[in-house]
Order: sequence, then C-alpha cells, then structure tokens
Amino acid sequence: MKHFKLAVIAGDGIGTEVMDEGIKVLKYYLEKTGYATVSFDYFPWGCEYYHKTGEMMPENGLEILKDYDSILLGAVGYPGVPDHISLRDLLLKIRQGFDQAVNLRPIKLLNGAPCPLKFKTPEMIDFVVIRENVEGEYAGNGYFENRGTDAEVAYQTGVFTRKNTDRIMRYAFDLAQKSEKGKKLTSVTKSNALNYSMVFWDERFKAIAADYPGVKTENNHVDAISMYFIQRPESFDVVVASNLFGDIITDLGAALQGGLGFAASANLNIEGTYPSMFEPVHGSAPEIAGKQVANPMAMIWTVKLLLDHLLPAYKHDSIVDAIEKTLVDAKTLTPDLGGTAKTAAVGDAICQALTF
Repeated sequence: MKHFKLAVIAGDGIGTEVMDEGIKVLKYYLEKTGYATVSFDYFPWGCEYYHKTGEMMPENGLEILKDYDSILLGAVGYPGVPDHISLRDLLLKIRQGFDQAVNLRPIKLLNGAPCPLKFKTPEMIDFVVIRENVEGEYAGNGYFENRGTDAEVAYQTGVFTRKNTDRIMRYAFDLAQKSEKGKKLTSVTKSNALNYSMVFWDERFKAIAADYPGVKTENNHVDAISMYFIQRPESFDVVVASNLFGDIITDLGAALQGGLGFAASANLNIEGTYPSMFEPVHGSAPEIAGKQVANPMAMIWTVKLLLDHLLPAYKHDSIVDAIEKTLVDAKTLTPDLGGTAKTAAVGDAICQALTF
C-alpha cells in the first residue's frame, strides 16, 4: 500500500477550519477504500505568521517542502498584510519555485447548489479551465521610473516563453482529447490589443493544434468569453488561458457553480520533479473566522483533486457525489447556503454521504 506524506499550510482566517474538514474527509475516504495511507506535517505559515516574524514563510521554506508528496493549503490573507505581499511571498513563491505550471480549476454546477443563471442546469455547466500558473502577467517583472514625482511611471512586463506556453497548451489538448464531453479546447486571448504576448499565444495554440486533429478548437477574446460563460456555458469543455486571464475567468466560473464556496483548485507540477499544491480559492474571510460558519465544500473538493493527482489509477468522483448529496439533502448546510450548520457538521455529513 502506498503511503503519502503531506505538508499542510492551513494559513489564515477560515483556513484552519476548512482544512480540518478536508483532512477529515481525506482520512475517512482512505480508511474506507484502503487505497493508501497518509501522514501530515503542519506549518503555521501565512499572514498571521508574517505579523509575528516579518515573513510569510521561512527563507528556506521551499527546501523544507520539496520532499513532500503534495501540499495542502487552506487560505491566505489577513488585515494589515498587503495582498501583493501575501501572494508574492507565499503563493507565488511556492507555485513558481516548484514549477507548478498548471492551475486546474473544475467549473461544475452540482444539484442543490445555487446558480445565478435562471435557465441553466447542472448538465449545462461542467467544464475545466487550465490556467498557466508560473509566467505570464504574474512573472513579477517590471520597474518604476521617477518614483514620487509627477512623471512617475510603472512598468509591468508579462513573460511568455515558448517552452512553458507549449507545455500548458499540450496539457490542455491532452485533457480535451480524453474528454467524454466534446473533445473541444477553447483558447482565451486578447491579441487584438496585446500585440506581442497574445499574438505569440495564438501562434503557439495554432501550431500545437495541428498535432491534435481530433480536438475541436476555438479562440475567444477574454472580454467575449466572459459574456459567453454567462450566455452559453454548456458550449465549453476545456478552456486554456494565461495567468491573468485564467485568474479572472475562473472566479466568474465559480459564480456559475454556486460561489467561491465550491471553487477547488490544483497547482500541478506536471513533470513530477516537485510537489504539487492543492487549495480552495475562496480566501481567508477573516470576518467569519473562528465562528465555524465557513463552507468547507471547496476544500473537500480540493481533496478530490489531490487524490486524482496522487492516485490516478482510481476514480474519486464519490467525493463530489457526497458533496452533491449533502446539498440536495439540504439538512446540513452552512449559512452561505441558507442553512444553520457548523463547518464541522458539514464535514461529518459529507463523510456519511460517501459510498464505497
């Protein structure tokens, strides 16, 4: 039997509360299936750690994490710590340092989840976004000129290498090729205005598409796809986007599936040279932290993505099925979903709803 060693960074705010439920479901699932055993090491890094130490994680944090099989992250963000520090010095440090080039975001509406679109059903909202995760607009390149004067200028430079752009697109094409839905890949661009980065992006998409004749392709400008997500979400299967565009459209996708309380994600090192990291993307919500009212479903769905990565020989859809059963039953829901249940009770209910 395989054994996996996981690093756990619960982070800030509600991170600890939702992490407890994710680990509860993970342990219960593995105990019942016997697929593997797992152990956890906890690290108190994040914004609250920054308040105490002046750093989001230790300088040798990547060295500490590099031998783990995967990383579970709860949430990052806390009053008094600027977002660019919390993102740059923990999330981006891990994503870029461990070459987690793929950010995978499932956009799937479950029965029982609230959807803002009146005439769309769960069958119509079921696709995945592959977001480039280590370069692009978040590469961190840029500088200031004439700081503090009326002539001040800020430059932010996106970075798109052929090697990285190609591997992201091939990952997305491979996923679309295996899709049971439509074998279709949509590329998100803005080449009418971004005449270097997105022209390059379009060129690489077209070149790689030639190797996948069985995959249907389309190109949408990012503003247009934001509209199409609302008008015709059923037309999407796999979507590939740059770092910034992927970040924006996946939050729109989260709204389609019921809100950030369902938004799971995987940061994948696809070569297996470093650990991958798995996190819900709902933020730390410090205003409700400690009240046991946070929705843990995104964290639990994230655990399913972790299992897909670590144990790809097995299907782990029963975890999402259990979330859906809990939603439909509607007896154990947190206040964001109209219920009165505590966070821990939702985790218990999902464990009880699991079938093996």
